[in-house]
Amino acid sequence: MKYNLDQFNVLRKFKKEAETNQRKLAKELNFSLGKLNYCLKALKAKGLLKINNFKKNPSKIRYVVTPKGISWRTQLTLNFMKKKMQEYDELKAEFENNKNKAEN
Repeated sequence: MKYNLDQFNVLRKFKKEAETNQRKLAKELNFSLGKLNYCLKALKAKGLLKINNFKKNPSKIRYVVTPKGISWRTQLTLNFMKKKMQEYDELKAEFENNKNKAEN
């Protein structure tokens, strides 16, 4: 599945805030409403997000991250952390190498 940072950020927001509306979410993500709607439709099409209506008020919409969406978000987070740890190890080795050269 193709990685999209905007879609990932939308899924992260739904984890933090179960109850939100599109206008508030768009503002927090610094998205236009059009961009947010585009991301929501793409997430739904990929099976990462379900869009349900409230039973008591069918005009209100609730967003639910699917198990596939949770798995995708988790995998991207793990990949990001692995990359950052690798970068840290490389910088640390470079620092130690430069430190040893300076001491000699």
